[in-house]
Amino acid sequence: MPALYGYRGYATVVDLTTGQYRRDPIPKEVLRSAIGGIGLGTWLLHRYGGPPVDHDGERLVPTARMRLLDSALEPDNPLIFVTSPLVGTRLTTSSKFAVMTRSPLTGFIADGLSSSHLAVELKRACGDALVITGRAERPSLLHVDVDGVPNVRPADHLMGLSTMDTESAVKRELDDGGRRPVRVACIGPAGENLVRFASIANDGGRQAGRCGPGAVMGSKNLKAIAVKGDPDADPPVAHPDALREYAHDLSRRSLGAATAKYRELGTIANVSVFNRLGTLPTRNFQQSTFEDAEAVSGESLHQTRATRSAHCANCTIGCEKVVTVGQKDKRARQGGEISARLEYESLFALGPLVGVGDPDAVIHAVRRCDELGLDTISAGGVIAWAMETAERGLLPSLDLGDPSSGANPALNFGDGVAVIDLLDDIGHRRGSLGNLLAEGSRLAAEQVGGGSESWAMQVKGLEMPGYEPRSLKTLALGLATTPRGACHNRTSAYDADFSPEVDRLTVDDRRGKIAADSEDFAAALDSLIWCKFLRRAFGDFWEESAAVYRMVTGWEDFDADELRRAAAHIADLKKGYNQRWGWQRTDDTLPGRTLTEPLADGVAAGIGLTTDELDAMIADYYRARGWSDGGRIDLDAIGL
Repeated sequence: MPALYGYRGYATVVDLTTGQYRRDPIPKEVLRSAIGGIGLGTWLLHRYGGPPVDHDGERLVPTARMRLLDSALEPDNPLIFVTSPLVGTRLTTSSKFAVMTRSPLTGFIADGLSSSHLAVELKRACGDALVITGRAERPSLLHVDVDGVPNVRPADHLMGLSTMDTESAVKRELDDGGRRPVRVACIGPAGENLVRFASIANDGGRQAGRCGPGAVMGSKNLKAIAVKGDPDADPPVAHPDALREYAHDLSRRSLGAATAKYRELGTIANVSVFNRLGTLPTRNFQQSTFEDAEAVSGESLHQTRATRSAHCANCTIGCEKVVTVGQKDKRARQGGEISARLEYESLFALGPLVGVGDPDAVIHAVRRCDELGLDTISAGGVIAWAMETAERGLLPSLDLGDPSSGANPALNFGDGVAVIDLLDDIGHRRGSLGNLLAEGSRLAAEQVGGGSESWAMQVKGLEMPGYEPRSLKTLALGLATTPRGACHNRTSAYDADFSPEVDRLTVDDRRGKIAADSEDFAAALDSLIWCKFLRRAFGDFWEESAAVYRMVTGWEDFDADELRRAAAHIADLKKGYNQRWGWQRTDDTLPGRTLTEPLADGVAAGIGLTTDELDAMIADYYRARGWSDGGRIDLDAIGL
């Protein structure tokens, strides 16, 4: 009988400074309480993340904040790739991994997820996690082959390449002609240049994007990671027959009405819906509807552009929409076509948020972000901030575009050409404006001043996603309190706002409990790891997921209540991590605009959110969590 089912029971730890590696065991009780994915990754961050930097005990002043953020780019900040007990089981949507580090954009926890064939190879070659510490002397490629032995190789020849070109070059270099290709994670120019919201790409352009893990990877002189594991290393599951039967049934349900929206139009369907509900952030959250929403809507793109569905690794849903357009923009040096993976957040951030209604320009911008290795939400958010700041006369010297062209165009909302020029400038830290915006909107606003902090639409330094919080009050609370910053993926609080459960335009004392429960639900999803788009295909998520966990691990006394406790524990671990790194009560808030300006248009025109209303919801949330009135957690009580 194997020692473990579903897990490998160890993490591979690589020190890039020395080139040495080791395999550290992970206790069974940790695996059971942290599950995998983001939960286990948070525990590993506590274990390998080093001591916190100094802060003043009240609030981080800008100089202290810069020390905190820059320390995330030091060698002792680990970069961690984490699998889960479901990886390798062939359950639909389960081929996912988490990327964990401390963010150079927020200074706090950074967690990202990606669906990828890389997840299976990581588990086979590296165990339950790959922990990367230190800094290589020169640009490097970390290669882990079927023997599970990490090898640090020179990668000078890869520097400057896009993410797509890097992946192709690594595969040409390392593939042995076998049936199973090597799987690659890499950074583009943005990661090399330490852009604070650089992403990590894998599987032909899929991104672990938010919070800047690509900058941490770049700070380690690590251009790419290439992994091919031994199929014989797959850990067994405890009840294979029962799991196979369940997997078949879940796949059938995944093709039903619960996922129809994602299969047919994908998340880009949200553009039309959100515009109608007055919750589509436009022109840096100055409006909540977009006059050109129809042109960039999912329905229109399907009718007017070549669009096909794409599936993540081991997924039956196929939510991703790949859109192809002609190479028409004025910077093109040659003809041909260009394709981009489109989902709502990228479409929102590089469309309505910056006022661009030309779908081809949006598609080109999304593609450029993927090539450079930039988080599309933060990229759109910081450009929207810059456009409004320029509009207000606070960016007198734009230094925009290709200097060799002699052009210095104005920076206006709706200018798709300027957006793509700026993306290139940001990704290469080119020019004074590109270098400023590469810091993210919070730091850029602190540098520019003039009141621009109030329209820097970020929480804890992370730019806002495509949901208008003034017309989604439960989500507003979730955005203010989630540990990684303004993130709709680490809370599903918007589900309540889009349901009859609450009035999305008002505040009441139920929201704290709803937000805490939704955060726990997301923690369970992100740790097992299931795709969120599968969530409505479960009859009872907690019961079914606990049953699957028993089938995989053989821990027969694990039930739905224990899974709920594990999810709440993971939320505590994440909050505890931020607290160790200087979190203060003032970090749980929303941008100034959100709390001072009512909505100007749409069906929710005139609706606002006051500081008192947000504070009351936050107090309810802390009580629901069992934290102090000031939002602090007892670190000893959670084993830290």
